[in-house]
Amino acid sequence: MRLHLIDGTYELFRAYYGVPRARSPAGTEVGATRGLMRSLLALLREDGVTHAACAFDHVIESFRNDLFTGYKTSEGVPADLLAQFGLAERATEALGLVVWSMVEFEADDALATAAARWAAADGVEQVVLCTPDKDMAQCVRGSRVVCLDRLRRRVLDEPGVVARYGVAPAVIPDWLALVGDSADGYPGIPRWGAKAATALLARYGRLDAIPDDATRWDIPIRGAQALARSLRERRAEALLYRTLATVRTDVPLTERLEDLRWRGVHREAFAELCRELGDEDLLSYTHRQDSAEGRTT
Repeated sequence: MRLHLIDGTYELFRAYYGVPRARSPAGTEVGATRGLMRSLLALLREDGVTHAACAFDHVIESFRNDLFTGYKTSEGVPADLLAQFGLAERATEALGLVVWSMVEFEADDALATAAARWAAADGVEQVVLCTPDKDMAQCVRGSRVVCLDRLRRRVLDEPGVVARYGVAPAVIPDWLALVGDSADGYPGIPRWGAKAATALLARYGRLDAIPDDATRWDIPIRGAQALARSLRERRAEALLYRTLATVRTDVPLTERLEDLRWRGVHREAFAELCRELGDEDLLSYTHRQDSAEGRTT
């Protein structure tokens, strides 16, 4: 089987900015949730999608905000998008998917935990992380755990990670610590760009091993003295940013692998959601009914 682990927060944001606005019969904005449901139904109708789960950031803030005040928050997120977070989780549950709603941890942590837990499980041929986020590239393992950018239909395996970033998946947090990640709110180390970070991490393996003194660097790097000085003065910051960039694999998920088998939508809940969203056309996306389960697939 192929286990599909879906970044619901990303999918909801993508729908918000990619589909038309729409109002429910009650007058609330629901366009992103409608788009999310269509996107997930399209995935679930693909051949080979038998086991799946979806993780959401129930709130944007997480334990990482306690570590670094500049870490991403809900500030600046449109109010009519934030208002759909809970609705999107309910809609996804109505689709029959296991939903992980994250508060202390982030959605990425839930997906990383599930990938680490079940990548080697009996019957699992591949874990597909449905997200284009570059920090999730650290979870890739050979062709057993891959990232899928559904929008571009692009699969990223371990050789793909190395080709794109110049470092192995396990080194992605070090790479992000040096270059920064504006989406997550940490700036990286001044003067350090992707080229220098890739070259030095490819040579020394981890940022801890990069010598403070540029005269000890045994590869040619433009601006080596300034780079070394910047890292030397901010090494503690770099280690903090690496912690922020490192996904957790210890989220207390209670499900068994078999619980992630998709058995179709919850018929009554799904129909009720369609009425609540004012989008009963969604009912036509389902095409096979299992009366024993009370679900439609």
